[in-house]
Amino acid sequence: MPFSIRFLGTSAARPTVERAVSAVAVVREGETLLFDCGEGTQRQMMRYGISFGLDDIFITHTHSDHILGLTGLLRTLSLQGRTEPLRLWGPRTSAKVLRQCITLGGDRIAFPVNVTEIEAGAVLQRKDYEIATFPVDHAGVRAVGYRIAEHDRLGRFNPELARAMGIPEGPLWGRLHRGETVTLPDGRSVGPDAFVGGARRGRKIVLTGDTRPCEATVAAAFDADLLIHEATFTSDEADRARETGHSTAAEAAAIAKASGARRLVLTHLSARYSRDWGPLEAEARAVFPVTSIARDGMEIVLPLTDEPATADQLPDDDPS
Repeated sequence: MPFSIRFLGTSAARPTVERAVSAVAVVREGETLLFDCGEGTQRQMMRYGISFGLDDIFITHTHSDHILGLTGLLRTLSLQGRTEPLRLWGPRTSAKVLRQCITLGGDRIAFPVNVTEIEAGAVLQRKDYEIATFPVDHAGVRAVGYRIAEHDRLGRFNPELARAMGIPEGPLWGRLHRGETVTLPDGRSVGPDAFVGGARRGRKIVLTGDTRPCEATVAAAFDADLLIHEATFTSDEADRARETGHSTAAEAAAIAKASGARRLVLTHLSARYSRDWGPLEAEARAVFPVTSIARDGMEIVLPLTDEPATADQLPDDDPS
């Protein structure tokens, strides 16, 4: 059950030589979800192998460094002959700006783009996972973060025991795994308890977008496998962070620690840290050791495990 996160843009406000502006792709079992779509996102998708066959784009807020890539991406999808609808989600009051991105330039989009304003606290139910929104605090603008949480998975099935008990492999195994009691060809009635372990916790990731540290993020990221939090500045720029509605690395790390998240990745870095992110990393790790700095192209694959992340499980520096 693959579940991966690919960072497409990790710079704050403006692109640098090393970093594009905000965009993150989440790929789960072949389904691609895009969170924010800064300038040049479509090229980053091509560069890092992210499919254009996505059905959902989620916007955290409508500052230009999070939405300017929408126009170009939608044009390209139209030129490629797409006919399937695309869902575009944003916080309350965002619909007008998002529709302007769709129509900018006057070119006709050949497929429906369904724009929906989503309230903080709303939950979108999908087949075996959910996407929930939560309010964040970003300089007085409407902004939301997103939590992607899988439903709990079935416990592990014990095939060796099933064979030893003479249960034919096939549909009966599947029914036992789903918790059903089955009747065997020889007339025996067998329940699932001996063959199926306890339910396994689904994986969970949280993306904040741009925000000051806030309690809503702590609640959303409770026991998350991965918290992706902005860290635009180090603490020597704490006043600037407050003025602009952003967080320092230490503040983001404190949120991760308070929430019980298993891993923290910092993104949305000021251009001054584009090449030298060491100060951000050192500051955050002093508070929350399981921290890494996002780089464009970096991929994180969430394993099917309930064990907490450790320092040696952090992503490599090479995003390729």
